[in-house]
Amino acid sequence: MTTDADPSGRRARTRARLQACALDLFERQGYDQTTVAQIAQAAGVTEMTFFRHFAAKDRLVVEDPYDPVIAEAVAAQPRTLPPLARAVAGVRAAWSRLPPPESETVRRRIRIAAATPSLRGAIAANNAATEQILVDRLVADGADPFAARVAAAAVLAGITAALLEWSQQEGQSLVQAIDRALDTLDGRPT
Repeated sequence: MTTDADPSGRRARTRARLQACALDLFERQGYDQTTVAQIAQAAGVTEMTFFRHFAAKDRLVVEDPYDPVIAEAVAAQPRTLPPLARAVAGVRAAWSRLPPPESETVRRRIRIAAATPSLRGAIAANNAATEQILVDRLVADGADPFAARVAAAAVLAGITAALLEWSQQEGQSLVQAIDRALDTLDGRPT
């Protein structure tokens, strides 16, 4: 996708190249053993260019662009629904509107994150930010703060479990894994 500010799509291509090179290096050498300098060199850019695209090395693995879409979709659900049902319905609606991510890249990112203890803090911070966005949205619409927190935590735990299982199973699509987690949270048979 190109933008008016970057009609050639060069920025998006550079970002994708940085991520692809980083994932290759992480898989070959390990996340902790790979430096930003090595990633930049492999991608044929400077370290400054790397930091124009990613604030830190961990963002290559744990960045989540979906939070605003999820919050909007939760807000669009009927306020009469209990917080958990509303959060699940919102995530389901957001998921159906988003273009499917490039599955192999996502799978690689999740495998690297799951295998790298030093990324746990970044993953936890990312999940906490997403949880807070969901809680804020639910509470702003009248949900009890405790019920909103439990609902948001449950939805994120379900999605995280689905992502981790999916990353290790080649035969299942990402869409199927997320739907299965949301069905479980909805109390539907899986």
